[in-house]
Amino acid sequence: MHIKFLSSVIFTKDFDKMKSFYQNVLLQEVEVDFGNCIGFKNGLSIWRLEDAYPVAQHLGKLYDEAGNKNLELCFESDDFNEAVDKLKSMDIKYLHEVIEERWGQQTIRFYDPEDNLIELGETMPCFVKRFYKQGMTIDEVAERTSVPKAMVEQYINN
Repeated sequence: MHIKFLSSVIFTKDFDKMKSFYQNVLLQEVEVDFGNCIGFKNGLSIWRLEDAYPVAQHLGKLYDEAGNKNLELCFESDDFNEAVDKLKSMDIKYLHEVIEERWGQQTIRFYDPEDNLIELGETMPCFVKRFYKQGMTIDEVAERTSVPKAMVEQYINN
């Protein structure tokens, strides 16, 4: 037997607002649009949760609580600073401003319109190259980031 992961789904009552946020703020491309359900090319889906749907009946009052407290959706960008500048020009609620994680990646965390936690971070090649350009050796970058030396060399040489 083989089980394949298909998608993560955000159930929403304000479908249009959520669709706009993921398309216009996080620049996700729609792969399929069924009207009440869209699937983005990255595997994330947004479903309009209507009271008649069995899942809505089972979720009941749990759905009415804002955001999922045990979930973070992670996005990365090669143009991290540009993406952060774009976020800053919008009315978005933040968990925190740009920080540097202990492995060196810069991240920012904020909430979508229904209070689901979103992380936006630099891609691994970006923060590896950032440290190298700051004067670290390949060995120092590998030590600082916990990225294997062979991967560091690959990122720097590409």
